Amino acid sequence: MGIFYHFIRSYPIVQNPMKNTHPLKIFILDDDIWYGSMIHHFLSLNPDYEVQRFDSSKDFFSKLHEKPDVVTLDYSLPDADGGEVLKKIKSVHPDIQVIIISGQEDVATAISLLKNGAFDYIVKDDDTKDRLWNSILHLNEIQGLRKEVEQLKDAVGRKYDFSKFMIGTSEPLEKVFSLIEKAAKTNITVSITGETGSGKEMVAKAIHYNSERHKKPFVAVNVAAIPKELLESELFGHEKGSFTGAVTRRIGKFEEANNGTLFLDEIAELDINLQAKLLRVLQEREITRVGGNEVVPVNARIIVATNRDLMEEVTNKHFREDLYYRLIGLPIKLPALRERGNDIVMLAKYFIDEFIRENNTGKKILAPEAQQKLLQYSWPGNVRELKSVVELSVVMTDGESISPEHITLNGAATTDLLHKEKTLKEYEIHIIQHYLDKYDKDVLLVAKKLDVGKSTIYRMIQAGELNTR
Repeated sequence: MGIFYHFIRSYPIVQNPMKNTHPLKIFILDDDIWYGSMIHHFLSLNPDYEVQRFDSSKDFFSKLHEKPDVVTLDYSLPDADGGEVLKKIKSVHPDIQVIIISGQEDVATAISLLKNGAFDYIVKDDDTKDRLWNSILHLNEIQGLRKEVEQLKDAVGRKYDFSKFMIGTSEPLEKVFSLIEKAAKTNITVSITGETGSGKEMVAKAIHYNSERHKKPFVAVNVAAIPKELLESELFGHEKGSFTGAVTRRIGKFEEANNGTLFLDEIAELDINLQAKLLRVLQEREITRVGGNEVVPVNARIIVATNRDLMEEVTNKHFREDLYYRLIGLPIKLPALRERGNDIVMLAKYFIDEFIRENNTGKKILAPEAQQKLLQYSWPGNVRELKSVVELSVVMTDGESISPEHITLNGAATTDLLHKEKTLKEYEIHIIQHYLDKYDKDVLLVAKKLDVGKSTIYRMIQAGELNTR
């Protein structure tokens, strides 16, 4: 009765801190009726466990369709080999966790079973009950965490429901919605173009979280924000000692995004030498870490974004043509905010309500005159700028109504451009400054857009006539 005493002696019933909504279903398969009954009684002491016992593999498999969460499996069964039973369980229901209980302490057997999917290997001795109890508690905690992660991922999916969080009913935006739906149904590469602040990353997330990959990682990389000498390691990872400072192995963004989505923002900024390496990865679907030889297969859906004309970059020999055709996939062009008409007012009201809710301020109403002021502005910073402007307007308003004087804009309204008398030089400064703001202070791009010499713009900057900060 020694073993029985160790099972049944006073044992604290500790509630699992990661308790699941439903009881943990446990099946016990042990041909020793007396020993199996002891395990059944012992585990049943926890009210969160629903326990069933079987003394033959035939009876056990006849009930396996009920999908228990955990199986405690006696390794030495008279009518079946424990290892074969484990394989059969895993082949039918891979998510069922199996804890092997054996009368023999055989290290080689234990390792083999653990490699084949067993959660734990426990030897029958005086400590069996402690190990079994702790193993199931640990397993239940893992299951609880997994369910919590799944719930969070589902919540993220709902968060990026584009029909709710990309506010607007304009025709240009409706076309974007249609393309997002098409992209989400397949794994096609997507290229998103649009001005800075127009919502390119939100579109990428909307595609990912509404696709079959929504439970897998969404990994975003801003190519322009990472020095080119570090970008290769960032994308493909590196091995320990591959360069100064590489003290450990590090996996890259392609491996992080495996089976999910890799979003490469500002793809036009990618160094020409790295473009060749990226092309090879996209063709072969495998990477080699910096300083290593191991070939690692990767399966990440690629979404790229840029505020430049990629074909123009190809023409100017700044972007590889073969990579361009690899990445173009399904093109989605985001409309600038000034092209979206009354969406501007809808978005402004949404951002105002959101800011009020987050800061617990009083109700604010956007006056008709304020709405007109917003509609007349060109919005070089697009949605990002609009959000900043209306949040400031809420702070600046003492009463309930947001008036035009509460709205601070960084430039003149488009309809006011010719209503004020200016010199030709003043108009020139105004126009070039507008384009510098629109294209992130990119002098070369602005010079091309306006067909003026870049030296002209540099001279005006040096003279303090233009602001590039």
